[in-house]
Amino acid sequence: MKKSMLKLAALGMTAAMALSVMAGCGENSGSGDADYKTGVKFKVGDTFKIGGMGPLTGENASYGISVKNGAQVAVDEINAAGGIDGMKLELFFEDDEASPEKAATAYNKLMDNEIVAMLGATTSGATIALGELTKQDGILQLTPSGSAQDCTKYGNAFRICFTDPLQGKNMAEYIYTTLGKKKIAIMYDVAEDYSKGITDAFEARYKELGGTVVAKESLGNEQDYNTQLTKIKATDAEAIFVPAYYQKVSYVLKQSKDAGITLPYFGCDGWDGVLKQLGNDAALANGAQFLTPFVANDPNADIQKFVTAYKAKYNADPDQFAADAYDGIYVIKAAIEKAGIKANSEFVSDDLINAMTQISVSGLTGDMTFNADGEPNKGTKIVEIVDGQYTAKN
Repeated sequence: MKKSMLKLAALGMTAAMALSVMAGCGENSGSGDADYKTGVKFKVGDTFKIGGMGPLTGENASYGISVKNGAQVAVDEINAAGGIDGMKLELFFEDDEASPEKAATAYNKLMDNEIVAMLGATTSGATIALGELTKQDGILQLTPSGSAQDCTKYGNAFRICFTDPLQGKNMAEYIYTTLGKKKIAIMYDVAEDYSKGITDAFEARYKELGGTVVAKESLGNEQDYNTQLTKIKATDAEAIFVPAYYQKVSYVLKQSKDAGITLPYFGCDGWDGVLKQLGNDAALANGAQFLTPFVANDPNADIQKFVTAYKAKYNADPDQFAADAYDGIYVIKAAIEKAGIKANSEFVSDDLINAMTQISVSGLTGDMTFNADGEPNKGTKIVEIVDGQYTAKN
């Protein structure tokens, strides 16, 4: 399938995609609906071509680079073991700059390479925008890390990571019930669907449990949060919940020290990368806890095998985004095998998509199956930052 199939659609839908992303998280229509193009036939040769996209440049580049690298480790590993019944995997990856508008351009380039499955996008906004395109082509879309509810809006779309509402709900229960924190302040990124989705779910569940939100402050793009922190300091908050990406989290932590705030901090999976961002100030994050599916120092043999391979190839420690992408490739592999796709053959995309709800994969981020809404069934993990290291709490 070539770019010509969707050029007009991409041009006509740019505004609609932007509005969809700006609107925030909507209801999932369910992967059980025939809301994507069915009966589409794809051809494979000696290789099964997988497309991927994420931010490789810009302030969110850490996420996209991790996804690209983690996926490539899995591809290399599978190919070294003989591929899938002799059929090798090939990864094509494009930079979408975490932009919904640029997701279409990246997808066009990938389709020019005749990909037959899609790993991506990496961030929620780009994933939602990409979904408007992949449904037209009937191609399997599996995002490793797009957590907004609408990332799995259409029947061809699935995800590896947790949803925003699930993260918010679980952190509310952990902070209130497990840790006994009854009063909390929230600092969230009003410009990000990710942050807003988690915040809404967290606040609803925390209040339902009996907790009190004593302050709710928004994080804008000004990178100066002293006003918000001063307001929080004047409350009787017992903790601060910051469901934001690691860049803004790092600003909050640095400015908290200057404001004299010593309250414990909590977050979600967007925190992954905060130690790298803080650099020499990593000690500022000590004691903070956040939800994540993966910790690189977990002694699990499979995790350590991955960490070793990743370090050898990229001279860096993998984060959860790399692990999500690694698992994503193995999930696609399992779906290919379940669908019975062979080298130098033709297959109907529906077979690969339907196979997703029939597989079970033991991944680095947990054992997982997928339901008809495109969501993974898997557990969660809490990490605490101790002496500049991520340490699993459960």
